[in-house]
Amino acid sequence: MTRIDVCLKGCDVAVCGYPLSIFFIVVNEFCERFSYYGMRAVLVLYFKYFLRWDDDMSTSIYHTFVALCYLTPILGAIVADSWLGKFKTIIYLSIVYTLGQVAMAVSAIHDITDTDKDGTPDDMTFHVVMSMVGLFLIALGTGGIKPCVAAFGGDQFSDSQEKQRRTFFSVFYLCINGGSLLSTIITPILRAQECGIHTKQSCYPLAFGVPAALMVVALVVFIVGSGMYYKAEPQGNIMMDVCRCIGFAIKNRYRHRSGRYPKRQHWMDWAEEKYDKLLIAQIKMVLKVLFLYIPLPMFWTLFDQKGSRWTLQATTMDGNFGALVIQPDQMQTVNPILILTLVPIMDSVIYPLIKKCGLNFTPLKRMTVGMFLAALAFVCAALVQVEIDKSLPTFPSASQSQLKLLNMGAEPLKVKLPDNVQLELPPNQVCQYLFKTTMYNIYSYRCRITVFILILTKRMYAGKNDTENLPFHCVFVFFLNFRFINGMLTGVNVSIAGAEPTLLEPEYYSNYSQIKTGITTFTIRSGSESCDYRREFGFGSSYTFLIHSTFKFGPSCHESISAVEDIKPNSVHMALQIPQYFFITAGEVMFSVTGLEFSYSQAPSNMKAVLQAGWLLTVAIGNFIVLIVAELAKIPEQWAEYVLFASLLIAVCFFFSIMAYFYTYMDPAEIEAQFKKNVDDDKDDRALKQKMNFAKDSVESDDEKDENKQTQL
Repeated sequence: MTRIDVCLKGCDVAVCGYPLSIFFIVVNEFCERFSYYGMRAVLVLYFKYFLRWDDDMSTSIYHTFVALCYLTPILGAIVADSWLGKFKTIIYLSIVYTLGQVAMAVSAIHDITDTDKDGTPDDMTFHVVMSMVGLFLIALGTGGIKPCVAAFGGDQFSDSQEKQRRTFFSVFYLCINGGSLLSTIITPILRAQECGIHTKQSCYPLAFGVPAALMVVALVVFIVGSGMYYKAEPQGNIMMDVCRCIGFAIKNRYRHRSGRYPKRQHWMDWAEEKYDKLLIAQIKMVLKVLFLYIPLPMFWTLFDQKGSRWTLQATTMDGNFGALVIQPDQMQTVNPILILTLVPIMDSVIYPLIKKCGLNFTPLKRMTVGMFLAALAFVCAALVQVEIDKSLPTFPSASQSQLKLLNMGAEPLKVKLPDNVQLELPPNQVCQYLFKTTMYNIYSYRCRITVFILILTKRMYAGKNDTENLPFHCVFVFFLNFRFINGMLTGVNVSIAGAEPTLLEPEYYSNYSQIKTGITTFTIRSGSESCDYRREFGFGSSYTFLIHSTFKFGPSCHESISAVEDIKPNSVHMALQIPQYFFITAGEVMFSVTGLEFSYSQAPSNMKAVLQAGWLLTVAIGNFIVLIVAELAKIPEQWAEYVLFASLLIAVCFFFSIMAYFYTYMDPAEIEAQFKKNVDDDKDDRALKQKMNFAKDSVESDDEKDENKQTQL
């Protein structure tokens, strides 16, 4: 189908000078970015608090997923340019993308009860498998369409609409940031909602379901505009040509490695026997820039930890900003907000001011400063982590477990523990004890978590000292939660205003339930009698409420309820993360935005996509570095890990500055023009030689004719 045929079917319909098809593409991009960033915003918390992985495992899987998202664009570009074309590639991979988002939503549908009655945690195998399949499909889909959508939008404009095309790319970039900003605000709010059949818990099905719905909308909108698009046929992939040319040069150089063959100025010159000199010159320019890319992955190693380590750090902080309560995963919105603020400030104020001061602030110098700012951001994160560590409770180490003992009786109780440790438990209070996991494997096996609790009830005083059948419960800390333990011999109903009451069996406990920060009133009922108990919850706190065995309904009933603070409220405020977000965003503006502009200016006209693929590859490698450090380094202190990453980036920054100093800027258009001129000159020389040879042959032929005539005479 030619361009004229498509235009007759609707491409000529314009709104404000723009093809109508553009509006479908813009809406598609906004919904797709909302879907991706919304899912990604809550992903690391889903790993930790739903699948119950530790921080290192959650971080590793998160960065593996992000790395795959930046590896698959190369595959998408090859498929689109060499086989299916941009339109079909977007359609097919969007379907894969949508299935992945739906799989993620399905993987989160589960009414978690922490543990079964025998103390064994719920089996999460199905949910782990579904989520991994979903993440793989999402990575394939979002990465595969990444290089296609923007280019497909640019194809919709004719040569006379260059101004509208430039405006489209600006609006396109705005849609990316707008979708990212809104989704990072909205999906954490959806996650924080309570949902569940038997228990109230974070609503991850809703947090993943809305992005899945937005991806369905994105796909439908894109298909609706199908008849209006200009669909260019696949023209072949330049990346494949580059790879073949480089491969031939290496192979040919290896084949002629003996000293009998003359040396060549550049190793790519060994490809001259098969490939055009202009293509070889263009590849040389690309390789020169790609060599400069070698240190760049370290920046992305730090930058992409906003969604993993920094989000996990925020879970241990206080998000109460007065009238506004910020969720830990919502702190990521600081980044797009600062981007939209800093980009115009940098372009219109900072860079012109530096230029007026007489400083030559080249693109590579900007990128160096951006890397240093990212390292400074992690120094700030380390300082914040030191303050957080001062406020955290004592948790067991990797080789330990923590035992909590609750005495529900009305008198003190002496308990003898392994290793001849003796404790005296006051009535209606809790004591904790740390011991080595390897010595008492039964507890770790039953819990798969390192904190668990034994409840010593009033029955033990009657001579039934049956330690094998004591009530047993694994403790798992959410952001903010509570539970009740009934020490009486009769059952009671416990409820929060507006919620269904929960029956609490005698001398038994309830599972942990999540609750919002602030003052909450609990109502305890038995028949027609009731008791109201009020308590204020701080952000990140966890409480166990003990209903004493001597509890009686009446005006002073609340005095027979004790509150045990399992986890203290977070005392370090989330506002302390703002400086590290500022430095990492300022570094992004100076590094990423400048790097893309630099790559575009240094790339030959037909190889800008090759450098774009190389740029995305540095992002993927950076995320793999996080994976390696998280799994292999095993640094016990989080602040020390932040310092390690900052030190590595400063070292890389030093080497990059040396490489930048010796780099000479190119004008690809001038080099290409010179090569084309040389080719034209060679053609002219060959044509002139052919004319001269023809004229010479004609003269010689005439002379021979004259000689033949004279000979005949």
